[in-house]
Amino acid sequence: MKCSKLTGSFTEANLDFQRKILERSGLGEDTYLPPAVLRVPPNPCMDEARKEARAVMFGAIDELLAKTGVKPKDIGVLVVNCSLFNPTPSLSAMVVNHYKLRGNIVSYNLGGMGCSAGLLSIDLAKDLLQVHPNSYALVISMENITLNWYFGNNRSMLVSNCLFRMGGAAILLSNKRSDRRRSKYELVHTVRTHKGANDKCFECVTQEEDEIGKIGVSLSKDLMAVAGDALKTNITTLGPLVLPLSEQLLFMATLVAKKVLKMKIKPYIPDFKLAFEHFCIHAGGRAVLDELEKNLELTDWHMEPSRMTLYRFGNTSSSSLWYELAYTEAKGRIRKRDRIWQIAFGSGFKCNSAVWKALRTVNPAKEKNPWMDEIDNFPVDVPKISKVGNA
Repeated sequence: MKCSKLTGSFTEANLDFQRKILERSGLGEDTYLPPAVLRVPPNPCMDEARKEARAVMFGAIDELLAKTGVKPKDIGVLVVNCSLFNPTPSLSAMVVNHYKLRGNIVSYNLGGMGCSAGLLSIDLAKDLLQVHPNSYALVISMENITLNWYFGNNRSMLVSNCLFRMGGAAILLSNKRSDRRRSKYELVHTVRTHKGANDKCFECVTQEEDEIGKIGVSLSKDLMAVAGDALKTNITTLGPLVLPLSEQLLFMATLVAKKVLKMKIKPYIPDFKLAFEHFCIHAGGRAVLDELEKNLELTDWHMEPSRMTLYRFGNTSSSSLWYELAYTEAKGRIRKRDRIWQIAFGSGFKCNSAVWKALRTVNPAKEKNPWMDEIDNFPVDVPKISKVGNA
């Protein structure tokens, strides 16, 4: 807030608006912003954006290679996703250059696909590993803040400043039989839902210019309704793959009664707690988490990784799911054969799911992840703030 005031870009009314959003957001005081944004005056330029990208990507990859013992030349597939920052050469080319990856690497750079792009990248890497035997796939999920901080006074765009923070994750996938004994998880299912054919869904998260030409990401008031509709479509596909037969029958009976018999009844929401031990829900904001907790009838324990990720790191876009899984590991909750459901939402509008099965019990004493130095301080009590009016 101090930096925002010193820029002189925002009206007093909109500084107050941002303060209120921050108080209600579920974010804490320790999230990360890049130097270019914190500097007074701000310095959003291509060079600073590249510095942020290198810090996030290379930091995550260095730790991943150290943990796994895999050499850069062993990596056969590379998928990088970053929605709003797409320089030339690409981010994937930056990784190839920095780590001197091999010349025949199969590399992809995904842009403009929003916060759900992390699971899209996993799905793409899965498909590529089907046709490239005996390979490693490196997936990097991140967003870039430096060139995407909004300096205007359109409130639908100012919300993004209050939620999005610096962060990223690197994930290594393998199709080698010999790696199964040392792998933590097996990818069981990926389910992708795209509602972009509907104009309201397509337009609910849009990068655009405001009335004075400043670029920002506008969030529509329809966002929550669109996300809920996309989730329902996604779980209609996912449910039969993961739910016990009793839940499937109840779900199908309600669906038939509603669609075929035209009965006015509420759709039955299956009890996904029977299918999964752990839930990693994209930490897009407190409203998103509140809505999913209610709709899926989850407990505070199930929501804890998502809420604590939002509090400690903020909305790190497509990488938030991995901060949540790391939290669950750091708490010592992952046991062999546990099932994990990752749910992500993104512009377009998309809802994507990934289902993982733990191949072994994860010992937090032997893990290194972003939470390890402070995990004993969590969970924290995030203050509940009641809605007293509309603005």
